[in-house]
Amino acid sequence: MRVKVSKTGSYFYPDVVVFCGEPQAEDSTSDTLLNPTLIIEVLSPSTEARDRGEKFWHYQQHASLQEYILVSQDQVRVEHHLREGAYWLRTEFRELDDVTALPSIKCELCLRDIYSGVDLAN
Repeated sequence: MRVKVSKTGSYFYPDVVVFCGEPQAEDSTSDTLLNPTLIIEVLSPSTEARDRGEKFWHYQQHASLQEYILVSQDQVRVEHHLREGAYWLRTEFRELDDVTALPSIKCELCLRDIYSGVDLAN
């Protein structure tokens, strides 16, 4: 689903987007979400810089966004960014047995589940 950052007028297609409550759509086609709660991006060599920089800056303009997750595709590495008031707290996970809590949606993600079936032997 496409996400619009109303404050900047920019549109993005995150890899995963979660909202809580009623979705706020840009128009009657309901294909553009205005109130994401959690966004997950899977990093690749061609998108990593943009996901970490420009996209994250835009996403932070959403008052509804509480968490931003970056998942490496070629190594066990998950970065969790959690909004705490006006600040973003960053935590990094690097072990398959690590579990990251997602308080905004009352859920947990186990890295073993994220990387299940992924060949990391490069």
